[in-house]
Amino acid sequence: MSPTIYFIIISSLATGTIITMTSYHWLLAWIGLEVNTLAIVPTISTKHHPRSTEAAMKYFLTQAAASAMILFSSTTNAWATGTWDITQMTTPLSNTILTVALAMKLGLVPVHFWLPEVLQGSTLLTAMIITTWQKLAPMALIYMTINNLSPMILFSMALLSSMVGGWSGINQTQTRKIMAYSSIAHLGWMMVIASITTNILTMTLLIYLMMTTTMFSSLILSKSKTIQDTTITWTTSPTLTITMMLTLLSLGGLPPLTGFLPKWLILEELTTQNLAPLTTMMALSSLLSLFFYLRLSYSTTLTLSPNTTQTKHKWRFKTTKTTFPLSLTTPISLLLMPIMPTITT
Repeated sequence: MSPTIYFIIISSLATGTIITMTSYHWLLAWIGLEVNTLAIVPTISTKHHPRSTEAAMKYFLTQAAASAMILFSSTTNAWATGTWDITQMTTPLSNTILTVALAMKLGLVPVHFWLPEVLQGSTLLTAMIITTWQKLAPMALIYMTINNLSPMILFSMALLSSMVGGWSGINQTQTRKIMAYSSIAHLGWMMVIASITTNILTMTLLIYLMMTTTMFSSLILSKSKTIQDTTITWTTSPTLTITMMLTLLSLGGLPPLTGFLPKWLILEELTTQNLAPLTTMMALSSLLSLFFYLRLSYSTTLTLSPNTTQTKHKWRFKTTKTTFPLSLTTPISLLLMPIMPTITT
């Protein structure tokens, strides 16, 4: 891909997200979502491989269907109320359709099946964009319409996403699919708190974006596409290996790392709202995710693997042509220190 085309695609991604996040009219929000979708599809299919072409087609069809549902729900609401304002979604049918459409955009259960397959057919850099930047526009719409969305539907989707993300990630050996189910589980935690307090939702989203970017950057640098690849990362860079281990443990919500903070605050807020059964189920489902995070972090630091070599670098690791600069991961990984007690006090 030429630098000019790459610049146009990145600019379109940024423009589409900004249009959606700053608009109060449903048509402008829909246009931003469509620009975002049309910009990421060529990025997915850059490898000219049947798997990447299939992933691009799946992503396009899913996102186009979700955008059509958003347009249909806003049209139905405008027909009943006479307004196209995003914050004035008062029709119950329109709110239900909008909730399902935004869940499809994000990859929430039960409309999550496209996310693992699309990430598996994409490159690691494209997968990072899909799991981070592409979540901002739908999250902005949820933030603006949260007062009108049904809490029961959000709670149900959140609990199912947390459980399915944990259960499905256990059997995976591909790092991209593991990160896909990790994204599904984290989105479940965001949705369960969205209708209660948006401050914790914003904090959870920011911490998720930070940790996911760090993890994908580490995978890109080490070229680790499977769990077996992570077992020989130590011979490439011990610092990178430790960063991956801390990031994985933080993603799993292991105290006292940063990832434990949003889960702790969410469980505390759910308990305050007298939602003890939901709190218990969310806490138990987080153990499933923590299990495969611990397994992956263990394989990352496994230096006694038969695949370990005594050479300074792996034979397939190129020190002069890295696909992602290490300088971007270092500042982010510094935030993975145990800052949770400092914030809470």
